[in-house]
Amino acid sequence: MAEITAAQVKELRDATNVSMMECKRALVEAAGDKDKALRLLRESGLAIAGKRAERSANQGLVAADVFNGGKSGVMIEVNCETDFVARNESFQQFVADLLVKARDYADGELADAVKDQLADQIAAIGENLVVRRNAKYDVQGQGAIASYIHLGGKIGILLEVGCEKDATTASDEFKELVKDITLHIAASNPSYLKRDEVPQDLIDSEKAIFAKQVEGKPANIIDKIVEGKIDKFFGQICLVEQPFVKDPDQTVTQLIEAKGKALGDALSIRRYVRYQIGA
Repeated sequence: MAEITAAQVKELRDATNVSMMECKRALVEAAGDKDKALRLLRESGLAIAGKRAERSANQGLVAADVFNGGKSGVMIEVNCETDFVARNESFQQFVADLLVKARDYADGELADAVKDQLADQIAAIGENLVVRRNAKYDVQGQGAIASYIHLGGKIGILLEVGCEKDATTASDEFKELVKDITLHIAASNPSYLKRDEVPQDLIDSEKAIFAKQVEGKPANIIDKIVEGKIDKFFGQICLVEQPFVKDPDQTVTQLIEAKGKALGDALSIRRYVRYQIGA
């Protein structure tokens, strides 16, 4: 039998909000395998679905910029070891300089391009720094790129919203909608844009868990319950199906359709990326 340490129990407890006793029981049953223990807790209906224990201790900043008249945008995440450095003016200026450079590089290419500058900054600050990731959007057809930085650089959003009429992007209603969507993404943290992007193995895994939760009921009842739970699952993780954070009585899709109708245009969310320090 695997020895279960207090640290293992606490880690699972932090990830699930389940009692220490139940966490230890699950770890014992799973022979110390945390992922298996988390699944056992979820199958028994105890764990908070999807909450993970693996959270990086990285500090740093997320920064974003929209340029070219709202037709292009970039976002970067630069990590450091301590929040003290993240609040340092020299580090913040370094991130701002990298943000300008990011305009010339595609997704994921910035880190290799600035190795020398990074080494100089590490020597100056005395702390390890990492250019973790970067994204660049150029609008596809008619539409606009938008960005939003939350919590002083802890969360960042880069978004593309499409339309069919170029004049639409100049309207205050459209600009307000785009801003609201970035705020929604920051707050609701969707994992996917729409359900056809969700990996089938994840869907199958969730179905198995939901079926385990209601086992013993007639098969036709189980199928209906599982399908209902899967629809609710999509509504939690897919941006266009989430309840709009400012008005939970309508989904993000319903919001976009209503705004599009008011503007006399067809609007859509084409893509987005959300960075969060330590995630």
